Amino acid sequence: MRALRRVTVDLRWLLVLLAIFVVGEASWAGRQELMSLRGGALVSVSLFCAAITLGETARLRILTGRETAPMSTAAALGLALSTVREPGGADLGAAPIVLAVAVAMVVGGLVLRVSGSAVSWVDVSARVAGVSLAPVLYRGVEFNGQTLVQWQGSWAGQRWLVGVVMLVVGGLTMVAQLVLQAAAHAGRDHAPLIPAVIDEVRSALALGTALVTSGALIALADVAIGIAALPLFLFPLVLTSFAVQRNASVRTTYRQTIGALSSLTDRAGYTVSHHAQRVADVSLAIGRDMGMGQRELTDLEYAALLHDLGQVALREPIPAGATVMAAPADQQRIARDGAEIVRTTGVLDSVATIMEAQTTPYRQVREFGQDLPMSSRIIKVANAYDDLCDPGGSDHRAMERIHLGLGYEYDPRVVDSLTRVLERRRGRSVASSS
Repeated sequence: MRALRRVTVDLRWLLVLLAIFVVGEASWAGRQELMSLRGGALVSVSLFCAAITLGETARLRILTGRETAPMSTAAALGLALSTVREPGGADLGAAPIVLAVAVAMVVGGLVLRVSGSAVSWVDVSARVAGVSLAPVLYRGVEFNGQTLVQWQGSWAGQRWLVGVVMLVVGGLTMVAQLVLQAAAHAGRDHAPLIPAVIDEVRSALALGTALVTSGALIALADVAIGIAALPLFLFPLVLTSFAVQRNASVRTTYRQTIGALSSLTDRAGYTVSHHAQRVADVSLAIGRDMGMGQRELTDLEYAALLHDLGQVALREPIPAGATVMAAPADQQRIARDGAEIVRTTGVLDSVATIMEAQTTPYRQVREFGQDLPMSSRIIKVANAYDDLCDPGGSDHRAMERIHLGLGYEYDPRVVDSLTRVLERRRGRSVASSS
């Protein structure tokens, strides 16, 4: 199982190719169906596509930092599950729905790009490929000779059963989309794949449930009130988006405040310039490489930024602020004082716990079984690495010193992760210089 958790294959370009393949197949099979639509069916599909495009331009970041497009996904699910018929009366197949959704999402991304916003086409590809599962399951796969959308007509007296089937299809689609998005994030962050999938599902479970429910409600209400169901059931998501955006702005301000507080030791002359930010960057890279979840990474980042805050209580600064050179008792006092300062905020107790244990040697875990947070072990290694690096940027001396304390001061798993992070950085440096 540990070997599976260590899988770090970069699947980002495979996701793009998968989305291109899905759209290509849909274009070949469903273009004529889509172009032959007339009357109410054409209006309905056009309005759904407009909602998907608009939803793609109204992306937001959920609490864990993931970017998502909830209105786009809900509208796409609603279109996939709705009763849309061709001029002859036959139900519209899966291919034209997939094509319409894909085109609408790409157009939304292009609108964002033209407006100057950054667009991750890998994330767009993951959404296109993931959402395409809904029309395939509901309109393309036959069960006893009929698709689910065809069976829907025979369940007219059991609308609850139709709703349950829609929720199941929507749930499977959402799981597929989250897995693909996790693969994209794992490839970007060089994180293990399986922990990334678990974290993605856990982080987006509540929002994903709301999107699946909204998509099913749009499709069910479309039978009774027509296309008016689309704005009616998307409106709550609009309000939710405003609330999430406001929360995100508060968290951004929160992060900026912590960043400003972390620079206090720099300005007071206790540490070298940008030491806290470098330690935070290395710590986050190690945390992602080890498969930590987004909430754990947030606490890790805050603790790394504030790890030297206790130095403000020193009478005499440590030379160059290198706490790795200080006596163990001084290191513990700095960590304890910094943790106490953070605890006075009343909202960062988990961060304070990480800071307080950041100087504890790894042998306390190995020999005495002490419960030492992994984030504390990571900060200890990242801080030592930055303190020991030569001013010219060479890290050989730092890694030699760290390896001397392997298993005694430093967790071997964290040091191995740091080695992988540095190898990737060197690879990128070589690639950029060539």
